[in-house]
Amino acid sequence: MKLTVITAVYNREATIAQAIASVRRQTWPDVEHLVVDGASTDGTLAAIEAARHDRMRLVSEPDDGIYDALNKGIRLATGDAIGLVHSDDFFAHDDVLAKVAEAFGEPAVDAVYGDLDYVSASDPSRIVRRWRSGEFEPAKLRRGWMPPHPTLFLRRRVFETYGGYDTTYRISSDYDAVLRYFGSGTLRARYIPEVLVKMRTGGASGQSPVRFIRKNIESYAIIRKNGIGGLGVLFFKNFSKIAQFSGRE
Repeated sequence: MKLTVITAVYNREATIAQAIASVRRQTWPDVEHLVVDGASTDGTLAAIEAARHDRMRLVSEPDDGIYDALNKGIRLATGDAIGLVHSDDFFAHDDVLAKVAEAFGEPAVDAVYGDLDYVSASDPSRIVRRWRSGEFEPAKLRRGWMPPHPTLFLRRRVFETYGGYDTTYRISSDYDAVLRYFGSGTLRARYIPEVLVKMRTGGASGQSPVRFIRKNIESYAIIRKNGIGGLGVLFFKNFSKIAQFSGRE
């Protein structure tokens, strides 16, 4: 199985090399790494070139934000299944993609995901939050559940059937995509019960109170659009994050 990993990046000179290195070290041999740069204006391109490996392709041109960049990567991808590593994140160990490919060994499996650790931006060895997602059950969607998006790999047919990311949502398009895919009633998911990705704190949805409010406005609109409930779902979606700080699921 060929796996495509997409990294969308813009002005992440300090962290992009670690993201690329974590893909380069993967033991699974059939990997395509697409780095989609939004015409960075700092030293990001130099850092990418310094970290380049023979399984990597770089595209650098202006885009309309992270979801536009991810859609571009999906269009360019040649893998049987597609996942991502954000420019601030990195795979938890060198066998992550081998485990993902093994989970896709059953042809009927559409999606593979695992767990995620949020780590300190200044000290990535320090865990701040633990996101333990658990097995997927359709009823969980009404309780605000979603898999950690940075750990999610999907077969190409999922994107072909249900589409990519809706760029009208600037912060929560990944949540909309998850509800479309997992709420379809046909998707078969496989859960890997271990940490697959380390994610630095301070992402796009948590940088300021204004962005946090906008994220929740978008999430509520997405919940209503996908017909899984209302404010109660949004409440449980936010409330479930509290347990992550204590290491509980």
